[in-house]
Amino acid sequence: MIPILTPAAMKAVDDAAPEPVEELIDRAARAVARAALEMMGGSYGRRVAVVAGPGNNGADGRVASRHLSRRGVRCRIYEVADGLPDRIGGVDLVIDAAFGTGLTRPFSFPTVHAGIAVLAIDIPSGVDGLTGEAMGSPVRADRTITFAALKPGLVLEPGRSLAGEVTLVDIGLDIAGWEAVALEPGDLAAVLPPRPADDHKWRSAARVIGGSTSMTGAACLAARSAQRVGAGLVQLALPGGTGNEGPTEAVGHPLPATGWGPEAVAGADRLQAVLVGPGLGPDQVVSVGDVLTVDRPLVIDGDALQAEIIKAVSRRRNPTILTPHDGEWVRLGGSLDPDRIKAVNALAAATGAVVVRKGPTTLIGAPGEPVRVVTNGSAALATAGTGDVLAGLILGLVARGLAPVDAASAGAQIHAAAAALAPDGLIAGDLIDRIPAVLASAFDRPGRGLS
Repeated sequence: MIPILTPAAMKAVDDAAPEPVEELIDRAARAVARAALEMMGGSYGRRVAVVAGPGNNGADGRVASRHLSRRGVRCRIYEVADGLPDRIGGVDLVIDAAFGTGLTRPFSFPTVHAGIAVLAIDIPSGVDGLTGEAMGSPVRADRTITFAALKPGLVLEPGRSLAGEVTLVDIGLDIAGWEAVALEPGDLAAVLPPRPADDHKWRSAARVIGGSTSMTGAACLAARSAQRVGAGLVQLALPGGTGNEGPTEAVGHPLPATGWGPEAVAGADRLQAVLVGPGLGPDQVVSVGDVLTVDRPLVIDGDALQAEIIKAVSRRRNPTILTPHDGEWVRLGGSLDPDRIKAVNALAAATGAVVVRKGPTTLIGAPGEPVRVVTNGSAALATAGTGDVLAGLILGLVARGLAPVDAASAGAQIHAAAAALAPDGLIAGDLIDRIPAVLASAFDRPGRGLS
């Protein structure tokens, strides 16, 4: 896990550093110069333009230019205070040292001619370090060098895309008290338990409650993904269903078309986890209240994510996991604060639940814990059914015995990694077919690895 510090927290770290600021600037500048040489493939005959602002970010750029000049690179510095040109061309690399994460006003970076690489220091100038929002017209960097810890603006869109490849450099600062962490591939293997030799299907049994007449596919996708991630037995409970719907391997748990709440939780003492909501349909929500009484960990997704349901979640004795996308987030009354990390923390604290706020960057909040950030999601996941797959992954992992916050974060990691393995034109079912490859890669077992 990689710590993420807000701009305010990072400023406090800088202010508390025992080293002189000149020493820290030189350490940062040397890292920037090394990255610049890597990007240009050497120093001979190379030309660099540095856009330097008035603060420490600008100082990093100026000192980096001195180190590059000693290597034979021809550097030109454009001072923000003197006014910037409309366009920059005729160089091999542009270093964005205008402003860092402390910027609070719009800033427009000069247009960089096509084909010229851009290296940003700390964060592309004009990206809000707290929210990732663009203020003005930031330049799109090919690479960003940041120091000590990641910043929220580097992992939240559009800042994540504007930052390009992010390199975190240790310059000797002592960090503590972070509010969020970015998950790394190794974190997945750390929480996934091996299957015990004497395992049996009821040890990791789960139930999916969902599916309406026109949306049985949502519940089926959730059931299949739970199976693929290791749930030993998955029951599929569809209101008004016959019990024969769903994957061949799923076990039917028929429910009446209406008023099915009590029957949906019948026999749950043999289960390890329950999921309610995928494809359920808003007209069926009235029965979801009964499901909240189940004496098992509960994942709430899709149509079951209603404000009146969430009010009762804090009274549950067993763990609850909420999985809203942004539209469902609004329906739940979640804060629209652009500081998404703060907003996720607030809903987790208010409900006592694990909150999975889905998006290009997925955030997982749990009471009393740093928010976990999954940064490898992609626009390919913006297609019908992928949220149902994620809900099923989380269900299956909870059924296997993972703590709810670990199940949620591991499920989101597997989800994103499966998308990276899928072909262009991804549909939700493609993710399920690639779950075994992701799991094999996590444990370095034979199988297709992650790119």
